[in-house]
Amino acid sequence: MTQNTENPDRMLKWGLGGALFAALCCFTPLLVFVVAGVGLSALTGWLDYALFPLLFFCLAVVAQALWLRAGRVGPNPKLWATAIAAALSILIIWIEFRFALRITVGAFVAVGVYALLITKMKSKGATQ
Repeated sequence: MTQNTENPDRMLKWGLGGALFAALCCFTPLLVFVVAGVGLSALTGWLDYALFPLLFFCLAVVAQALWLRAGRVGPNPKLWATAIAAALSILIIWIEFRFALRITVGAFVAVGVYALLITKMKSKGATQ
């Protein structure tokens, strides 16, 4: 028996959920209160070093799920989305979070544009 682990709806839900969780924890004090509440407030200075890469890699999962839902139209985004997520994570840490909000909004917009592009490619392929 083989099990198909590439369920696009499940990947999309988990990717969006992870991205929204990471964005919520990055830009609000939600996680700081939780971490301080359990007595680990010394870790709050290091949270962004984990949350921003989590955010970008969750967006890469969203791109992969969108590609799978569209019926594998165009090139597989797994490699380039992961490379971009790694590059954005390194960039944001290297510039010490100065432009974190702008880079994050840009990443969300890029995934949205990709979703529109992949939908357009799918509908164009269906009409031919």
